[in-house]
Amino acid sequence: MKKFILRLATLTLFALTISSASALAQSVVTGGLKAPTRIILTPEGSLIVSETGTGNNDGRISIIDKNGNRRTLVDGLPSGINLDGGEGDPSGPTGIALRGRTIYVLIGAGDSVLPGSVQGSLVPNPQPSSPIFSSLLEVRLDSSPEFSAGNFTLTSDDYDALNEGITLKPENPSGQKIRVNVLANFKSFSEEPRPDFPANVRNSNPFGLALNKDKLYMTDASQNTLREIDIATGEHHLLARFAPKPNPLPFGPPVVDAVPDNVRVFGKQLLVTYLTGFPFASGLAEVRKINLANNSQTTFISGLTTAIDVIPVKGANGENQFYTLEISTDLLTGQPGRIQFFSSASAAPVLVAGGLIGPTGFAFDEENGDLYVAELFTGLIKKVHVGQ
Repeated sequence: MKKFILRLATLTLFALTISSASALAQSVVTGGLKAPTRIILTPEGSLIVSETGTGNNDGRISIIDKNGNRRTLVDGLPSGINLDGGEGDPSGPTGIALRGRTIYVLIGAGDSVLPGSVQGSLVPNPQPSSPIFSSLLEVRLDSSPEFSAGNFTLTSDDYDALNEGITLKPENPSGQKIRVNVLANFKSFSEEPRPDFPANVRNSNPFGLALNKDKLYMTDASQNTLREIDIATGEHHLLARFAPKPNPLPFGPPVVDAVPDNVRVFGKQLLVTYLTGFPFASGLAEVRKINLANNSQTTFISGLTTAIDVIPVKGANGENQFYTLEISTDLLTGQPGRIQFFSSASAAPVLVAGGLIGPTGFAFDEENGDLYVAELFTGLIKKVHVGQ
């Protein structure tokens, strides 16, 4: 995925200047996370967070209780420095889903590719720091997440074993064990020859994950695709490909990538958020609807700028309403992100919260009317009370 994240210092500066624009108050639930990327709510009201790490194979899955206390469930997950776009950013655990005591964890691009000899080109990395980047892990805990002993850690030897199809049973310092296996392994890159560089490749970057019955759905933010994965077998196939869009700005390439970064189940349909690539034109991003009956796709919510997540909710009369999350309102000038509310897919948006520093995922607690937001750059989980 082409770079869509600007430096923390720039975003922080703008956040300080516009934080008063937030429509609702924000509170910090917990901090000190290692680049939190996705966040889900357990049936008991705890939060499970994927942390992409620092690029040193230190990705992590944490659980946060209702009092904001964090515990490590699994540490040592693959995390490498992604040089796609020229600047090195950590890439590790991304999308997560939960069923019972099993957590499904997407592992992103990591350092699977390197810059080529021509500007903007990429080549395969002959020695990536992990062989299981661009994969889906199935982690079976020793008990439900709230009661799991936690503190399980994977090693580089474990990566090799997992890559060979071996199911691991890592043990924590107290002697408890969990089960870990690679449910699906995706190609780390695809060939994309250029006239000036025939060896060019396009990397993969699994980023969004949703669970529905016996299927998982995964968006690849670099390949611009949506895949369906069978939970029982790990077999996967392409459901949709997202075409580039014309660039409306007078600079940048003639077309920009869609960059599908998350997926949500919406009845018998899926909602996929677009980020769109450089130059990140305002109003070009959207929420796209995928009909599972025939895999057709249509624009659902338009006019967004850097959409990175969406949550469908039910209104007081059972009507479908939506919260959207954007990582920035203007990436080129370093503006922070926001949450907006739509009383219907075609309604005008209402600002819920602004001044968010690199938000990459959120979750909604229907019982308490709280939105929880993961901020990649600050390592914070924030809460915004939106009512019930």
